[in-house]
Amino acid sequence: MPETTEPQDIELLKQRHRKLNEEKIKAETNELRAREELEKLRAEAKQKYGTDDLEELKRKLEEMKQQNLQKRRDYQTHLDSIQAKLAEVEQKYAAAQQG
Repeated sequence: MPETTEPQDIELLKQRHRKLNEEKIKAETNELRAREELEKLRAEAKQKYGTDDLEELKRKLEEMKQQNLQKRRDYQTHLDSIQAKLAEVEQKYAAAQQG
């Protein structure tokens, strides 16, 4: 609000005070909700992953990603092997049909 040389009317000052107080209450309420949510998420992380430390959770996430990547590689290798064996069986069957 721009500064003036004359003080504002008392009713205007009271109105400004009420508005600022309402904003303060909203901010405090939002902060309380955020803190409650944070505590809930920390408890959930601790229960699921054994820690609520952010750096430890990041490390565990990276470890899980690497394990998932290895499992996908293994699965792909397994499917490739099945496909190769199937192709081999199909070739033998085709050869037996022609022979």
